[in-house]
Amino acid sequence: MNQEVLKAKQETVSEIEERAKASQTIFVAEYRGLTVAQIQELRRALRKENASMYVYKNSLVERAADNLGYSGLKEYLSGPNAIFFSEDVSAGAKIVSKYAKKFPEILKIKGGVVEGKVVDATGIKDVASLPSREGLYAMFLSCLQAPVRQFACVVKAVADAK
Repeated sequence: MNQEVLKAKQETVSEIEERAKASQTIFVAEYRGLTVAQIQELRRALRKENASMYVYKNSLVERAADNLGYSGLKEYLSGPNAIFFSEDVSAGAKIVSKYAKKFPEILKIKGGVVEGKVVDATGIKDVASLPSREGLYAMFLSCLQAPVRQFACVVKAVADAK
């Protein structure tokens, strides 16, 4: 093979590895049949949530996955695939799941990697059903606030009774 072609492929594999290292969630979806307008709409929605969509050759993604220790990802790399990278664990998965429901015959989630573990499509959909980081913070703070609020209500009830 031509040395320039090999160098370009190695650069692409390095690029995939860098994106994967910077992401909490990586997943693979078949996008056969999406129009350019639909892909642009999906990419815009992903960008708002610090997520991105790329189309790479499956063989290059396999090499990057092997280098990162995600060898189980190979089984999802057949056919025309889009690779999604998300900095937040659930944000990218939520958006792609929403679009997969909107275009069920066209966009099909296959599987991916969540926080270093290879999961199937069900695992990605489970991650998509999790609340966002801000939602988890709100739930945690409400749990912390509940005892203080209940104590304040009891004190107020005692004060009103007297």
